[in-house]
Amino acid sequence: MASAGQNVWFDLMTTDLEGAKRFYTDVAGWETKDLGGADPSTPYTMWVAPKGPIGGLTTLPEDAKQMGAPPHWLAYTVVDDVDAIVKQAEGLGGKIYKAPMDIPKIGRFAVLADPQGAVFSVFKPDGEMSAPEDVPGHFSWAELNTNDYEAAWKFYAAIFGWVERSKMEMDDGDVYFMFEDAEGKTKGGMCNLAKKMGTPPHWLHYVTVDGMDAAIDRIKKGGGKILNGPMPIPGDDVIAQCQDPQGVAFAVYSTTK
Repeated sequence: MASAGQNVWFDLMTTDLEGAKRFYTDVAGWETKDLGGADPSTPYTMWVAPKGPIGGLTTLPEDAKQMGAPPHWLAYTVVDDVDAIVKQAEGLGGKIYKAPMDIPKIGRFAVLADPQGAVFSVFKPDGEMSAPEDVPGHFSWAELNTNDYEAAWKFYAAIFGWVERSKMEMDDGDVYFMFEDAEGKTKGGMCNLAKKMGTPPHWLHYVTVDGMDAAIDRIKKGGGKILNGPMPIPGDDVIAQCQDPQGVAFAVYSTTK
């Protein structure tokens, strides 16, 4: 079962629901289940991976559009007390985009931004949720591209209890910092790529695929773009950073080509 500090749900906020359904069901092998929604104007569709539900799909909220938010993926990280974490995050320089609120029979959540501006959500489920799976069709890595990873790390370590895993110097001299939760389960990294590329700080989420070459073909045929890669990483694995047809950044990971 999932524990505090783990990402357990991933929502895609988009401007083309049907286009996103077609793209990701083909690329990631997901199925979809339409759930409707409290507001008929914002229907909600659930993403179902081989080992069960992993997230949802909905229209980019109007208030988010007004704040200049583009279509994006939003990860929900489990916490023991949403209200306490929100208060702590705000005290550490974070920003509240959506105050704590309840989803009947689901749980309580809030949407925040870290001090550098990367957006994420905290979530307290009403019941138990499955821990992330390292199998095709599931999210396997969370990467923070920011402009000050050391400051960002202090923020996330404080609110989530994450611990340092290792550091790796990249070819350009920058540092790639890796972390995990207290139980050694959360896998993710952070670096100053946003500063280098001149983009706003953001979280990039990696989906495991069964074979990189085939996944790249599906992404291109579906109207997506390959922004970087495919490239090998330590351990003989392969990754690629991509963009879906609506401009949403995501990444794919595979143990084979």
